Amino acid sequence: MESPAAKKEKSIFWQAVSLAFQFGYTITIPLVILVLLGRFLDKKFDSSPIFILTGIIISMIISGVALFLKMKKILAEMK
Repeated sequence: MESPAAKKEKSIFWQAVSLAFQFGYTITIPLVILVLLGRFLDKKFDSSPIFILTGIIISMIISGVALFLKMKKILAEMK
């Protein structure tokens, strides 16, 4: 039988893993979509690497805002 402290420790571990996955897909999804779109547009207009770099910059902005809002929500829940 597990002690309550061990159960709480496992719960905290899985919450941390969940948070890491949330942050991971918050960064990855916009990056992948916008880089692929940028690559497509660069090939179509023969303008490499303008659209890929633009996609990377836009995805960094989107990810930064999304992470900020997610952290703001998490901190509000902790209070």
